[in-house]
Amino acid sequence: MSGGVRGLLVGRFQPFHAGHLAVVRAIRAARPGDELILGVGSAQESHTWKNPFTAGERLEMIHRALAEGSISAVIAIPIPDIHRHALWVRYVESLLPPFERIYTNNPLTRLLFEAARYPVEAPAEVDRARFEGESIRRRIADGDPWHDRVPPSVARYLEELHASDRLRLLRAGDGGPSGSRPG
Repeated sequence: MSGGVRGLLVGRFQPFHAGHLAVVRAIRAARPGDELILGVGSAQESHTWKNPFTAGERLEMIHRALAEGSISAVIAIPIPDIHRHALWVRYVESLLPPFERIYTNNPLTRLLFEAARYPVEAPAEVDRARFEGESIRRRIADGDPWHDRVPPSVARYLEELHASDRLRLLRAGDGGPSGSRPG
């Protein structure tokens, strides 16, 4: 990295949608000399309604969307949960290359990183009602229009994964009386 700083944006990216991509573009445009780390949170989670995609699948979505959008100086790194808020910032620091700035709209993430003396910026949210992970997952599962809510490369990848089938099964398993969970 030459001259700039490295920022961190943490999200679950379930899936990586057009709102995420717009935030990444805005951060890169505002600070073109900086690098950006996308921390893929809850990396150990998959195959649940809230976290249907594996860390590897989410990394692939991000990779394809960034390549398609010709966006550089962004790396995505998985971050498994530890469920210990008091230790979380130090844990994240141990997993990632050095970073100097945090981008978040999450109040807890803001609180934890500010307590650790990091500058925190709130990126502009892009049409949050339209670009919200659970809403997009619901649309995919229900067969409602959703392709315009994710980058085209992510839509193609979700089709390759048969995401609609997976999400229908996971929704039934997480919330339906006939659903089953592994033991």
